[in-house]
Amino acid sequence: MRMTFEQKILYQKIDEILWSDWDPIGVNVYEEARDEYYGYLPQIFGLKIHGANQETIASTLFKIETETMGLLRNIEHCREIAGKIVELNSK
Repeated sequence: MRMTFEQKILYQKIDEILWSDWDPIGVNVYEEARDEYYGYLPQIFGLKIHGANQETIASTLFKIETETMGLLRNIEHCREIAGKIVELNSK
C-alpha cells in the first residue's frame, strides 16, 4: 500500500502513541527496544484510516495485550490510548 504524505505523518503519530503512551510491557525507556511495537502498527493504522471508533481500537489493543502478549491488563488504559488515536487528524 502506497501512503500519502498525510498518511505517513499519521502512521508516525500512531507509532509515537503506541511507544510513548501504550507501552504495555514497559520498554519505552530503552531506546534499543524502539521497534518493539512496530508489528502492531499496521493493524492499528488500518483501523484508524478505515474509520474505526474508539471502542474498536481499544478492543484491538486489549486483545494484543491479553492474547498476543499474555498480559493481565485493564481495558480502560486501552480506551485512553484509543481515544488519542481516534482524535488524530487523518486527512
